[in-house]
Amino acid sequence: MPSSVEASSVETPCAATSSPATSSAETSSVEVGGATHAGSPAPPAALAVLPPLTSAPRRLLKHPRLMHYNRLAALVMLANIAVLTMGWVPNAEAIGYASLVNLALAVVVRQQYVINLFFRLATWAPTSWPLKARWTLGKVYHFGGLHVGGALAGAVWFLAGAVVTTADGANLPLITVSWVLVALLVVIVGTALPFFRSRFHDHFEKIHRFGGWSALALFWTHTLLGAQGPVALGVLAVVTFSVALPWLRLRKVDVRIERPSAHVALARFDHGVTPFAGSSTAISRSPLTEWHSFANVPSPGEPGFRLTISRAGDWTGSFIDDAPPKVWVKGITTAGVANIETLFSKVIYVATGSGIGPCLPHLLAAEVPSLLVWATRDPRRTYGDGLVDEILAVQPNALVWDTSQHGKPDMVRLAYTAYRDFGAEAVICISNKKLTWQVVHGLERRGIPAYGAIWDS
Repeated sequence: MPSSVEASSVETPCAATSSPATSSAETSSVEVGGATHAGSPAPPAALAVLPPLTSAPRRLLKHPRLMHYNRLAALVMLANIAVLTMGWVPNAEAIGYASLVNLALAVVVRQQYVINLFFRLATWAPTSWPLKARWTLGKVYHFGGLHVGGALAGAVWFLAGAVVTTADGANLPLITVSWVLVALLVVIVGTALPFFRSRFHDHFEKIHRFGGWSALALFWTHTLLGAQGPVALGVLAVVTFSVALPWLRLRKVDVRIERPSAHVALARFDHGVTPFAGSSTAISRSPLTEWHSFANVPSPGEPGFRLTISRAGDWTGSFIDDAPPKVWVKGITTAGVANIETLFSKVIYVATGSGIGPCLPHLLAAEVPSLLVWATRDPRRTYGDGLVDEILAVQPNALVWDTSQHGKPDMVRLAYTAYRDFGAEAVICISNKKLTWQVVHGLERRGIPAYGAIWDS
């Protein structure tokens, strides 16, 4: 089934990787674009020594294989197994319902309104709640595990149903549709596996979209051929509406492109929409083939919003070099990972390169006391004086680490040093995949709440 672009998916270049801190970490001022700026703090004389690892059982729970995303997927599978072990004797109709319910779960949890509801419910908790409870609620963006669990369980149930229908042998058209749908589900699930999705993401996206639409049409055909009751038709209607809803809001809008450097484009929109801080918008130049989601940067008190788009592949490179006057948008603005900031009294934002984009709306809104740690190459030359000055205006104590001047820092230690000195409760990291995982898991294994995108879309 097709899924919407995950809100916490950010187009972020590999601007920094974790490596030992250079001697420049001991300089006495922060250089932004090669110049020292008043009001900017000095980097620590020495990066803090990381605290010891937590106990082995607690570290095990923080292992990437046991992250909440995988736990939720496993929970869905276990719930389906539990149904079987309760003495339930499945027949063709019951198997059909089980398949449909699981596949409906897979689709609906990716719906943009549902995603925003998840975030709203999770972030209602006040900061007076115990930190462990808020730490867990902050993992709300792992909801994609429900999508994976539902898709896998639904596909297995449908395969079982196809076998039962074939054994019965009474309805040849139904048998034919069943096995065509089984083959299609195998292709969709197989190409969604991480090794294929990461290497051939554009192909994955097209297969997921067009394969999902085809599967939905075949489910309608299968349900009508099987003469299933109103419950099945109702579930299918909900799934169909969920899939169609973002496309009902498809429109082509004007965009103004500023290019402070050959590496970055700042796309400005003012088509009557001012998104909330921490949301993302999917844009496209060819709406049936490719969509890319970027963090919205609204300015307080001003209409419209900006997107920070960095050169990170063919599509973004083409967007920067051949700036379009109009782009397609669809759906609604969707909550991203950094929205969990309100669960904590103070947070550290760790960004590299254009990861500053998803952080900036939260820094401008200033709903939660925060401190920015930004490692990037020559920020003024890359992003322009206007953007850097805007950041420093709201974050005068930000640690802006110019990697062209100081080299690449040890981001885990840098993040921990800022966390300790600022008295923060959590760290939010927006970077490339490798570094995000290094920071998040490097801190969580030491008992520090940390969050970052999980690239599940």
